[in-house]
Amino acid sequence: MPQHPSDPYPAPSTTPPALSLPRRNLRPSDPASASTGLQAQQTSELAQRYELLERLGVSTAASEDFDELARDMATQAGFLYGFVNLFLEEQTFVGLHQPPVDSGYVIVGRTMSRDHGWCPEVMARKKALPLHDVHASPRFSGNAVVDAVGIRSYFGAPLLHDSGTVLGTVCVIDPEKRPLDEARRLRDIVINAGRQVMEHIARAPVR
Repeated sequence: MPQHPSDPYPAPSTTPPALSLPRRNLRPSDPASASTGLQAQQTSELAQRYELLERLGVSTAASEDFDELARDMATQAGFLYGFVNLFLEEQTFVGLHQPPVDSGYVIVGRTMSRDHGWCPEVMARKKALPLHDVHASPRFSGNAVVDAVGIRSYFGAPLLHDSGTVLGTVCVIDPEKRPLDEARRLRDIVINAGRQVMEHIARAPVR
């Protein structure tokens, strides 16, 4: 995707450091009991993920195989960024595709706070989330990632194990919105990529 003259991220003269995507301190307005209950649920779900990943023999480190899957997914969709994302203490991008460091676009790191982006919504709903234009819906337009990376389109799907445990997500993001009539095709691309990731995980040596 060519860089437009109006892009808010001018090409750097030196290799930029990887941007750790935004994180914030959680300050829930709910009563303490509700907050404690949510934390307990998240802790239980996290333990289930770790237990399943260990049983399946899946590493939580960055993987060339998952990087390739992220690249293929982003290429098929025509998006700048692609992620294979495990929901651990942080969102952990074991697979990552992004523009070259000298492209002028934001270069991201391998982790992001659990409450940022749209992948938490995919985790909660356990089904794909197609956002051809994130600003088209007030519910999804107010997001720290929009400001940090300048994202206009997002398509994500869950990594759903047969046991019902959601390990994470796959997603693509881009600074340009997409026509609404492309939404179904792009949604199908990330759903298929999610299946490929789970098939890859199933082939890992079982412990």
